[in-house]
Amino acid sequence: MIKSNFYLFLIVGLVASCNNPKSEEKATENTISQIIEKPTNKIGLSTNIIWEQMNPARGDKSPLAGTIWGNRKSEVPTGYIGKFVDGFSSPPHIHNVTYRAIVMKGLIHNDDPEAENMWMPVGSFWTQPAGESHITAAKGEGTMAYIEIDNGPYLVKPTTESFDDGERPINIDVSNIVWLDNTQTNWISTNNQSKMSFLWKNAEDIRGIFVKLPKNFKGNIYSKGTILYGVIIEGNVDYQMPDTNSKTNLDAGSYFESTGNSVHEISTTEEALIYIRTNDKIEIK
Repeated sequence: MIKSNFYLFLIVGLVASCNNPKSEEKATENTISQIIEKPTNKIGLSTNIIWEQMNPARGDKSPLAGTIWGNRKSEVPTGYIGKFVDGFSSPPHIHNVTYRAIVMKGLIHNDDPEAENMWMPVGSFWTQPAGESHITAAKGEGTMAYIEIDNGPYLVKPTTESFDDGERPINIDVSNIVWLDNTQTNWISTNNQSKMSFLWKNAEDIRGIFVKLPKNFKGNIYSKGTILYGVIIEGNVDYQMPDTNSKTNLDAGSYFESTGNSVHEISTTEEALIYIRTNDKIEIK
């Protein structure tokens, strides 16, 4: 894996350009705030995640995988959590598909087998191209990462099967994430102190977005995407399902989802970081 500031500058530049308020989001002027007649909202709790060993031969040292949505063993998009023991380090290997990942807890190093350790803290984002030899290492108790693929199954293979599909890896430390506020994007309403970062977008117009909600936030995330998954990366939120009076606390690893027009009513007591995968505009109000 080439470890160069070029890729950092490239992604920062792309993020900044993709989020110019005069570019793509400015083209969508109509509000998506509306009454939803048939809510499709669903939630999933971190306590309900089913964990399994990714490499049973390593016993207690094996990483654990817990699917949030999708199925990493099938030919479908999937989001899951990888959990690592302190001091874990994989042998060099490849994957048959490209994945994206976000550090949720602890420190993670993911790079070329010959590269020096570059420990990424919580909120850092990286991509691992299919076919490229790399290692993954973890530092800290209960280290976790959210991992996402656009198609499966997700397989681990030896480096003898490595190949180059032309894609290059990206590692972005949390300190280099480009954040936009309500003065820089109309996806956030005026006087709302939330922030947003556009991480990636593919040819099918599916995109990944960081949403940072401030302490004591109380508001809504509106969506009209046929796909929307919101995974809690750090902190926790109180989520109110439509047409109910009760709230459910969603901590790191929990998620919410919807299809079509939807309203997600959320409140916080502390700052929270949410990763959203969707195929249309969202509004934070």
